[in-house]
Amino acid sequence: MSNETESIVLTASGEDKIGLVEGLTRRIGESGCNIEESRMAALAGRFALLMRVTGSWDALAKLESRLPAVGEEFGLAIVQQRTRAAKIEKPLIPYVVEVSALDQPGIVNSLANFFARLRINIESLDTDTYPAPHTGAPMFAVRMTLGIPADAHIATLRGDFLDYCDDHNLDATFEPVR
Repeated sequence: MSNETESIVLTASGEDKIGLVEGLTRRIGESGCNIEESRMAALAGRFALLMRVTGSWDALAKLESRLPAVGEEFGLAIVQQRTRAAKIEKPLIPYVVEVSALDQPGIVNSLANFFARLRINIESLDTDTYPAPHTGAPMFAVRMTLGIPADAHIATLRGDFLDYCDDHNLDATFEPVR
């Protein structure tokens, strides 16, 4: 047995219904495991989950053996994978980027490309659409958390990003996580 903390990363999806979160979290607790991190959302009548669960070796094994029945019980497709904490190669500084613009295809890909070219990891990303006040024009919003290497020159990066956004008609903020 390793000294490193082991965990299971779960992904699940299916039809959204009341009680899914309660049922899943109850089964995790009954197995003796703990939810360390999770993201859950309901979109267009569908439920999606990404979760990291920790526990003793036997608690994780117990949960793994129960997940197929839990998936069947709640009508969810569940995928599980054992994992260990990621090794951090160099310190990262968390920054939040928020962008809004008229809705158009390709905004997320364009933003992802900008940061990928600079070797900056997108750690979380949320998007939404909404009608603009007064005009009702379709608007798009994205919020992402970035892991910026501590040795990066933040002022230059921020300036380059805001110039990029100006060139693409995107309203943006680039701030440290608070």
